Amino acid sequence: MKIFHLSAECYPIAKIGGLADVVGALPKYQNEVGEDSAVIMPFYNNNFTKAHKFITVFNDEIDLGNVKYPYSILKIADDSLDFDVFFVHVEDLLYKDYVYSENDIDRFLAFQIAALDWILTLENKPDILHCHDHHTGLIPFMAQESFKYQSLNKIPVITTIHNAQYQGWMSYEYLYKIPEFNMKNIGLLDWDNSINPLAAAIKCAWRVTTVSPSYMEELKKNANGLEHLLANESAKSLGILNGIDTDVWNTETDAFIIDNYNQASVASGKHGNKRWLCDTFNLDESKPLVAFIGRLVGEKGAELLPEVFRSILQDKEANILLLGSGLKDTEEQLNALKNEYKGNYNVYIGYDEKLSHIIYAGADFLIMPSRVEPCGLNQMYCLRYGTVPVVRSIGGLKDTVVDINNNGFGICHNEVTITDINNAINRALDFYKNKTQFNSNRKFIMSLDHSWKASANAYINLYNSIN
Repeated sequence: MKIFHLSAECYPIAKIGGLADVVGALPKYQNEVGEDSAVIMPFYNNNFTKAHKFITVFNDEIDLGNVKYPYSILKIADDSLDFDVFFVHVEDLLYKDYVYSENDIDRFLAFQIAALDWILTLENKPDILHCHDHHTGLIPFMAQESFKYQSLNKIPVITTIHNAQYQGWMSYEYLYKIPEFNMKNIGLLDWDNSINPLAAAIKCAWRVTTVSPSYMEELKKNANGLEHLLANESAKSLGILNGIDTDVWNTETDAFIIDNYNQASVASGKHGNKRWLCDTFNLDESKPLVAFIGRLVGEKGAELLPEVFRSILQDKEANILLLGSGLKDTEEQLNALKNEYKGNYNVYIGYDEKLSHIIYAGADFLIMPSRVEPCGLNQMYCLRYGTVPVVRSIGGLKDTVVDINNNGFGICHNEVTITDINNAINRALDFYKNKTQFNSNRKFIMSLDHSWKASANAYINLYNSIN
């Protein structure tokens, strides 16, 4: 089966969040079981593309309204990845040193139109088009409705929602840029009096998936305005839990971490990584290390973290280390705490892939007090690395973490409040004191299987059911 994944992000090429990790792993695991799975994505001017050579497989131009843009389809010249990636290079629009900006309508319209134009020319067309998030949300509509793509309308199109809070809204001023279609069907584009690419994808895709079963159910009640639509389309919708790439996230072979380890050597291995973190960030090695890795935004409960950290550091014997960036006010408050709690607290504002791996390996606990968490990968990474997750029970966190009080292995809380988060962290610190139980739990959580194998097969079964 020939599968094309269409996405704005793909690890290790361009990563902003979990979308990149998914698109960078799912094709690999699908190929391992005998499918022909590849990625189509924009060509950005970033560190990855600067470090690689490319070959041109196709040249043409697209019509974007009244303007023509030349474009190329590029492919990496070597075999450095485990799957093919085809890059849509529109120099005037996509060739930027960033993935997203405040107004990306023309950029991602061009990406989607160029991708479909190229697919039209292929003698061996794909059996499945698998679209990811709103950046590719118009592809299900155009493949079904635009006159120029009529020869593609028998190809099943899947849409996976990674985060329904972002929908790609655009005004009807952009309508003339979408390849011509029967205007009687304009309602397929509309939601709340604007063109809504994610809503159009939900309406037109053959199947709609979310990145966890719980998130699918939650979206029927809280989907930033799409609740009614998702409830109506529930017959063709299902949640498939994301996995993680266990080749990349492997404590025995991870080249980023300071000391490699396995289940048998988890205590010494994690201690070596913790020692490096404490030396680097001026923390007390003898105390439990609580970490946060992620975007500093409301979805992650980030604006509560300064007060949460202050409370924990005043009352408990603990270290706290944060890696992330986002809301400037939150960044400033978190930075200010460094002066108050030297020796037990530090932050790294920004993102560093190597540092994130070392934190997963060296921390004792990872907190995720999320308001919205469609799947979450951080909790799977920390489990794989023997770090106990402290999470709010929502979305994929609910599907992957069971509380220790329910014969589980993590710490869970129900609300995103300072009190609830503090209580959960305090429970974690109390759990840390029982060394025998804590060390046994670390070994157990490392044995949990959250690899992509089961998820990749679930998607293949989905494809087969409609192809």
